[in-house]
Amino acid sequence: MTSTSSTPEAARAYAVEMHGDQKYGTHPYVHHLDAVAALLQPYGDRARVVGYLHDVVEDTAATVADVRLRFGGLVAACVELLTDAPGANRKERKARTYAALAQVKGDEELALLVKAADRLANVRACVADGHRALWDTYHGEHPAFRAAAFRAGQCDPLWAELDTLLSPAHAPPAS
Repeated sequence: MTSTSSTPEAARAYAVEMHGDQKYGTHPYVHHLDAVAALLQPYGDRARVVGYLHDVVEDTAATVADVRLRFGGLVAACVELLTDAPGANRKERKARTYAALAQVKGDEELALLVKAADRLANVRACVADGHRALWDTYHGEHPAFRAAAFRAGQCDPLWAELDTLLSPAHAPPAS
């Protein structure tokens, strides 16, 4: 039986509380979390729980230990994998994070599914909002990101859309 604290609704409530006044562009941060969770709907409640929590350690005062206590070991391990490794700049952080993701096996591959949904939600927002500079960043990172996080058969529809949106034909106009 699933405990109340491990439901997507409980994860969403905790994430909303922890992210507080943070924004995703002009929207409340939960806008991004809901977009990620919606992409994860076909993959089950555990994926949605991790989806709601994927940024909580990186962007709030929450710790991996807090997440473990509330949502269990696997969810905490996935959130930890989804939290950028320390580094002097984005390039360094992403290189370290992608190196860790490339080594993931077993149950923790759930983190890779959530990472694909997170990136797809971000890229969809870039395309919809015309954020060319951020799209360029994701486009440039895509080969390394894909090499680290893609697992054939895991969430191929998400990857197919991500590959398409990061093709030059879908680049927002330069500003």
